[in-house]
Amino acid sequence: QKGRNFVLLIMSIIFYAWGEPIYVLLMIAQITASFLLVWLMDNFRENRAGRIFYILSVLFPFAALFYFKYFSFFMETLFGIKTKTILLPIGISFYTFQIASYCIDVYHKRVKRQKNFVTYAAYVTLFPQLVAGPIVRYSEIEQTLVNGSSFSDIYVKFEKGVVRFAVGLGKKVLIANVIGEFVSKVAELEVRGLALSWAYALAVSLQIYFDFSGYSDMAIGVGMMLGYRCPENFRYPYMTESVSRFWRRWHITLGAWFRDYVYIPLGGSRAKKRSRCYLNLLAVWALTGLWHGASWNFLFWGLGYFL
Repeated sequence: QKGRNFVLLIMSIIFYAWGEPIYVLLMIAQITASFLLVWLMDNFRENRAGRIFYILSVLFPFAALFYFKYFSFFMETLFGIKTKTILLPIGISFYTFQIASYCIDVYHKRVKRQKNFVTYAAYVTLFPQLVAGPIVRYSEIEQTLVNGSSFSDIYVKFEKGVVRFAVGLGKKVLIANVIGEFVSKVAELEVRGLALSWAYALAVSLQIYFDFSGYSDMAIGVGMMLGYRCPENFRYPYMTESVSRFWRRWHITLGAWFRDYVYIPLGGSRAKKRSRCYLNLLAVWALTGLWHGASWNFLFWGLGYFL
């Protein structure tokens, strides 16, 4: 199994480096730093130093994410200083959340610390979901990473994975891309009538869904072909009857991440005062908006869903 993880790690790094030849070093540095900090945290768990190492293990990946994704936005917003454009590394939002969740789960003893660097690095760099999710927690694929899968199990998963990948590819190429051509042409028009505006809004909604859902299906399918079961990310979100249920079915892994690592630790809906519960929701949706993009429109988008 260690040999399989090593091959998976090398191929994942090559896959990422194909699109990010420079920032692949940043990802490797983040993996190395978090692995060492969690090792120190686990060994000094009973001392104050252990908590310091834990805080550093979570802050370090988020510090990199803040610099590349939000530094320019905050400098211009707070100080009116326009900085040069910083190229955003591919997939940094996704692997940052995976690293952070691993560090938090190890500290709270939800999972055991992975002592093999190659196995841990293979988890973070797992190429099917590295670029566009879903966000995979270490606990969800720990057993497969450590123990592997039987040949019969891999055979069954591979067969299902091929079908799932084909469905996702169809969503992306045959539906999302085709609708995207219509969206691009309408967006270029200076004047749009009422009917065309509604058609444009509907087309954008379908394009976003089939694009992201297609990518998620392809990631889950490739993961199954390799013997890994990635979590579901969409569950018919447009068939829900309320906004809250919509967000339990759209980008499921992101919503679950904010629920388990932000909302519940802040007190969640069990807060004694209703105002505190609202404040917790405000924090979650402000962060959700900013996660999607470093600009005011995304922040207002998140606050709109909070309301």
